This record gives sequence, C-alpha cells and structure tokens, in this order.
Amino acid sequence: MHVILTGGAGYIGSHTAVVLAERGHTVTIIDDFSNSHPAAVERVRAITGANIELREADLTDSVAAAKAFAGLNADAVIHFAGLKAVGESVAEPIRYYRVNINSALNVLDQIRERGIKTLVFSSSATVYGDPQALPIDETQPVGVGLTNPYGWSKAMIEQIIRDAAVAQGDLAAVLLRYFNPVGAHPSGQIGEDPSGIPNNLMPFVSQVAVGKRAKLSVFGDGYKTKDGTGVRDYIHVMDLAAGHAAALEHAQAGVTAYNLGSGEGSSVFEVIAAFEQVSGRKIAYDVAPPRSGDVAEVVANPAKANRELNWRTELSLEQACRDSWKWQSQNPGGYLGSAQETP
Repeated sequence: MHVILTGGAGYIGSHTAVVLAERGHTVTIIDDFSNSHPAAVERVRAITGANIELREADLTDSVAAAKAFAGLNADAVIHFAGLKAVGESVAEPIRYYRVNINSALNVLDQIRERGIKTLVFSSSATVYGDPQALPIDETQPVGVGLTNPYGWSKAMIEQIIRDAAVAQGDLAAVLLRYFNPVGAHPSGQIGEDPSGIPNNLMPFVSQVAVGKRAKLSVFGDGYKTKDGTGVRDYIHVMDLAAGHAAALEHAQAGVTAYNLGSGEGSSVFEVIAAFEQVSGRKIAYDVAPPRSGDVAEVVANPAKANRELNWRTELSLEQACRDSWKWQSQNPGGYLGSAQETP
C-alpha cells in the first residue's frame, strides 16, 4: 500500500514508518516539525533504505493540507499529527482543541475528496477517563467523565470519524487507543525527542540518566496503587508500530476500535528501577504533587487486538528501557546532537 503518515516524523510516526517500509509499503510523511525533527526522517531512510517522501505542512490549515495531499495516490492514511501532552492540555485547552480537531477535520476532507478508503487514527487510552474497571476493554464508555482536554479532543475526533464513515460509506477506519508508548528503535538511531520539558516518564528518566537533567519529578506517591505511584501499561514503541501495520492490513469497512497495550501495569518506581538496572546510572528524583488530569492506574485489556489483528506485544519493559538508554546515550541532545544541562 501507499500510506500517508501525518505527523510521521514524530516519535510513534517515525517508528511506524520503519515497520511499514520494512513490510514493503510506500510511505509519505507530512509533518510541520512543531514537535519533531526532519533528521528523524533521514534516519528512517537510512535504517530502511526506503525512498520515503517528506512534505512539510501545517495540517490545521485547510489550504496547506490540500497542497500537502496533492498528487498523492494513496491507499491509506495514518493520522498521528496533533498535540499530545495531558498536563499542557489542561493549561492550554483552546490550543489543544484547535490543533487536534482542525487537523483531523482537514485530513478527513482530503480522504473524502481523494477517495482514500482506509484510515488509522492515533487515539489514546485517555478517552476512557478514570476507568470503571481494570483492565480496560473496548466496551467501556468513551467520552464520559474525562479528566483533561487532550482526552476530550481524542474522544471528539473518534466521534467525528464515526460520523464521517457513515457519510462516506466505504471508509474503513481503525481507532487505535494507545496506552503508554516507551522505548526506541533497537539501532538507537531514532527515539523519543520531545521539545522542551518532556511530558512522558521515559524520556524524562533517560534525560536524567544521561545528565541532561538533574532529577526527575515523580507526580504523586499517595495513589492507591502497589507503591503509591501511578501505574501505567507501558508498550514498546516497536510493538506499537507493528500494531499500526496490523491495523492497516486488517481494516474493514466501518469503524473499529482497538486497545494497544501489554495488559500489564508498572509503577513509576518500577520504571525507575528497571532503567537504573539497564543503564547502570542512578536516577535522582523528587516527589511532586499529582498533576491535574492524571488518574491512578490505567492498564489495557488487549485481547480484541490479539484476536482480530493477530497482534500482541513481544517486547518487555526492560527491553524498552534498554532501547531508550541506547537512543539517549548515543543521542544525548536528541536529533540536534548536543547535551546541555537543563534545570
């Protein structure tokens, strides 16, 4: 297939590009580099040997989106583009709704106008809000009692896609609800390189380990969990990328949602311990108040994806820590190359 990856230069998009190219698909990336770097695409080309086209565009702009899609005879779109930090979304809700929803609307317009039949949407476990039961399966309510604008934007886009699929009739749309992506490509050539202060645990831990940051903030140690810290279902980004390829290859007319997770929960302190073990570095941390919008525990039930997509996670948290450390230690300053101490 010829697959367009919006936001394909980002963390998950770049790893998915590798998997798709290695499976023989043609990949075109559209990205505005607001939280990514062109070097990621160069490295994907180097890893795969594939001729991956890159188009720079702000997909929140309908004219720019039409220009970016022009001339692309694509079979499918994977829509990654958007803002993704829970805490930041609480502080900047209007920006999150504008960027995430407008980009999705413009992409859906291009899909309809160009007769593209397959869409995979980068959704999130945040659409479940504070889960009613664990592990979470796809029958749990979506868009009820959500705790942050990021989650609301994802739930809204899921509904927009459902409505668009009804109108288009022949659209096969897959909603992939990620849990917590971690790790990096085993080569250490591509990985998570957030702009500014990381919003996710693993890049923060790895930046402390490499000396880029002095210490980690652990947001809350009074949750009703195994050790008081938040528990999340961490999924290696290469397993997640394989899930996108499986979703493309199994997509059927209509809209289907799948959880992509491991089915196992790990606490913040467990992640720190695992990273210390593989890196040989001590991770300094302070306990800070819980972040607005966070919940105590989120763990997936991935049985539906296991069954219907013939997909399951294969890589452990330890492997994710090892690969993150390889990426960070080889690229202490991320794609820009230099490490600088950040307070």
